[in-house]
Amino acid sequence: MIRQGTSYGMALRACSALSFSLMYALMKWAASLEPVSAGEMVFYRSLFGLPVVLIWILSQHSGLDAIKTKRPMVHVWRCALGVSGILLIFQGLRLLPLADATTISFTSPIFATLLSIVVLKEQVGKHRWAAIALGFLGVLVVLRPGLEGAPPLGGLLFALGGAFVAASVTVTLRQLGKTESATSIVFWFFIACAVVGGLFTLFDSHSHSLSVLAILAAGGLAGGLAQMLMTTSLQHAPVSALAPLDYLQMVGAVILGWLLLSDVPTVFTLCGAALIAGSGLYTAWREQVRRREVSASAPSSNL
Repeated sequence: MIRQGTSYGMALRACSALSFSLMYALMKWAASLEPVSAGEMVFYRSLFGLPVVLIWILSQHSGLDAIKTKRPMVHVWRCALGVSGILLIFQGLRLLPLADATTISFTSPIFATLLSIVVLKEQVGKHRWAAIALGFLGVLVVLRPGLEGAPPLGGLLFALGGAFVAASVTVTLRQLGKTESATSIVFWFFIACAVVGGLFTLFDSHSHSLSVLAILAAGGLAGGLAQMLMTTSLQHAPVSALAPLDYLQMVGAVILGWLLLSDVPTVFTLCGAALIAGSGLYTAWREQVRRREVSASAPSSNL
């Protein structure tokens, strides 16, 4: 029998991070061989990832009942944000080296913290402000404005836009998750991506060789598997234990970029990635410390 506990959840999350790296690397590889638009990437990710998600849903005890929703209009808003975000991320991926695009995507927690201040009126202490500053310093290192060999500004803007929208999704999910199951959220997002990606493909698509179609299909399967593993990991371990493992995506991006695309990350990318990862890990650690302090200060009850 599979052991189901924190260690199991962490193993699932690590596999999820590496699967996401594989998805992005395969999509980037396909686009390096033949023209592939961001809309096509979204479509193929959904087309070939959806069967994986459906198998996962049907294997659960509740089956298709798990995709029922009580708040369809909030799902529409979440899907609109999510689809916009992934289109921006894929467009950034087309224009940037894989390691740079992946690194910039991890600014999303920084934007999520800022949005939580504005939208959710959360109080942020000096430690989280320090983490935000550290993260943006990492972005500047990756950007290296004015220096020779800097990544294309257009690609960076698309990637940063995608990270910001992804942060908006995070804030929305905090509200949606109070009444909706993770299964429902994942399923309807994949459906929305398939529909919107299909519409984009009708107007901006290219003919592809069988080898490139196979790469896109493999990328879609990896994306579906990554989503399934990430969602399942939350059933077995707390977010504080899982979040640091997401940074394995950066490691995967460097290795796969080198193997598939012959991309060697610059010192600026590696240093910027270290700063951004440090920002996220420090924020996760402080959140864990804060929860312990709140728990310790709460009055105990002796029954």
